[in-house]
Amino acid sequence: MHAHILKFGFLSDVFAGNSLVNMYAKCGSIEEASCSFSEVPERGLVSWSAMIGGLAQHGHGQKALQLFDEMLEDGVTPNHVTLVSVLYACNHAGLVSEAKRYFKTMKKSYGVEPTQEHYACMIDLLGRAGKLNEATDLVDKMPFETNSSVWGALLGAARIHKDVELGQRAANMLFTLEPEKSGTRVLLANIYASVGSWEDVAKVRRLMKDGKLEELGDLMAKAGYVPMLEIDLHNVDNSEKEILLSYHSEKLAVAFGLIVTPPGAPIRVKKNLRVCIDCHTSFKFICKIASREIIVRDINRFHHFKDGSCSCGYYW
Repeated sequence: MHAHILKFGFLSDVFAGNSLVNMYAKCGSIEEASCSFSEVPERGLVSWSAMIGGLAQHGHGQKALQLFDEMLEDGVTPNHVTLVSVLYACNHAGLVSEAKRYFKTMKKSYGVEPTQEHYACMIDLLGRAGKLNEATDLVDKMPFETNSSVWGALLGAARIHKDVELGQRAANMLFTLEPEKSGTRVLLANIYASVGSWEDVAKVRRLMKDGKLEELGDLMAKAGYVPMLEIDLHNVDNSEKEILLSYHSEKLAVAFGLIVTPPGAPIRVKKNLRVCIDCHTSFKFICKIASREIIVRDINRFHHFKDGSCSCGYYW
């Protein structure tokens, strides 16, 4: 793309130059981004913001702030995006005092009202630096509703500094805001593990399995799956039988596999008994819903579930 810009004479185009800076920064080539920035003929706010943001993302906090000062000297007034990048640069370089100064003066100096992004960045910075009381005080003083970015920052800080109480508070808020995200439970389990609270670790992991099974159950029901209650021989009512079927070991194994393996990776399960017909039927639905291949080795043979069907041809 860069070669085409040179070949067809678009190097003097500000839009093309800004796009090159942004592209190289996001691709990990900060040196190339800097070279492209130096070649932009008339640098505007977008040019400066792209380069400052690129330096911040690559951990060059001091360089980002130096470039911000150069931008001000050049007579360019920052906007809210520029100041997010400035706070991000301070955050990942541990420049707490500098960040506080920019945050407190951004409205007076630049006419920019702090947004949720600016607050989230400051809360993340304070938490990362171990100033947890200041971080929670800032959360309580926010002039608008807190979002998942804010609580995610606090949960990450609690993980770094092994603060169980803060971790529980942040996790409970995230369970309400983003109940489908398993990463919250993983971080909470890690916090418990860091202080040796193994019973709580086990409890969270059980909740992770239960939640994944419940989510899968809803999707499978919508796709037409009906539990085969007749195969459960316990003397209980049908609702209890349905619960018992959902806790078959191979279903739990598949649910755990969906949690801990990357999207698209095959799930392999080994069982010392013949796989039951209800589990076999459920895996046909799961492999299609989750877009996964599920490979089950029972006592007799392998079953390869893919795209809603099994290699056994339903004869095993």
